[in-house]
Amino acid sequence: MREATKKDILSLGACLVVYGILQTLITTNVIGPFWQLNLVLICINIILVSSLNLINGFAGQFSIGHAGFMAVGAYLGAVLTVKLHLPFLVAILGGALAAGMLGFLIGLPTLRLNGDYLAIATLGLGEIIRITILNIPYVGGASGFMGIPRYTTFTWVFFLTVFTIFFIKNLINSSHGRAIISIRENEIAAEAMGVDTTRYKVLAFTVGAAFAGVAGTLFSHYFYIAHPASFTFMKSFDILTMVVLGGLGSITGSITSAVLLTFVSAALASYPEWRMVIYSLVLIVLMIYRPQGLFGNKELSLQVFKNWGRLFGGDKHDAVKGK
Repeated sequence: MREATKKDILSLGACLVVYGILQTLITTNVIGPFWQLNLVLICINIILVSSLNLINGFAGQFSIGHAGFMAVGAYLGAVLTVKLHLPFLVAILGGALAAGMLGFLIGLPTLRLNGDYLAIATLGLGEIIRITILNIPYVGGASGFMGIPRYTTFTWVFFLTVFTIFFIKNLINSSHGRAIISIRENEIAAEAMGVDTTRYKVLAFTVGAAFAGVAGTLFSHYFYIAHPASFTFMKSFDILTMVVLGGLGSITGSITSAVLLTFVSAALASYPEWRMVIYSLVLIVLMIYRPQGLFGNKELSLQVFKNWGRLFGGDKHDAVKGK
């Protein structure tokens, strides 16, 4: 058995243990409704941040319209369950497919742009999606799409989060992933070596958009409503903040930042007048001392802890030897 496969099996086992512990605490009401809500939000944010990191961190593009794809998944999923009475799984797949197809159609013309031009284009497209939804009476228009059943549970979001992380990780570790990373490192050199840069940029954009659609479907089926105000450009900036904080090109960084910022936001809910001030200060301090993000483009692993242990163990040994 390959080393990578062993690590995946161990990671899946650890995820099952974490799920078992959290589900037991939820069932026994040790974790109350407020923190149950925040656990669901953490999982949805991890899906959003990991999928945007594929575009911004691994492919090296600069997209700030991710909330638009989340909105597509939220509304289409709601239409499939409320209007067409289809199962929740079909709604999730439909939301992912619709957002992915839109990402593909948008990605073909816009990904020929770079840097600030691409950011402006994706920001505008995200707003176009939101304004279009705002003017469709069939899905509630400005009042939002109400009466959505709560099909999203902790079990659904947890395992879809695990699936998202493993899918993106395996994509990055494949030959396609190496081609995507080569575009980030040097697009001209990658093209000179025969990498179809447009194809792989569109691939990253499509996959990232599809997972944003999954997050949107989970979101609308947890909060009973899909409202255009939930998918403004500020939502895209929140997701982008988490990506940058965790580290561009780090999946474990995305997970850590999503957990950290969601937890900070929830912990400060009792202090609404200070909430955004403290939240902003935390981000400023972290950006001053870790401008590359918490993990940079590295991944947290057991080997990192072993290296730290050897480092501190070596220092102690040298200190004793010096005496």
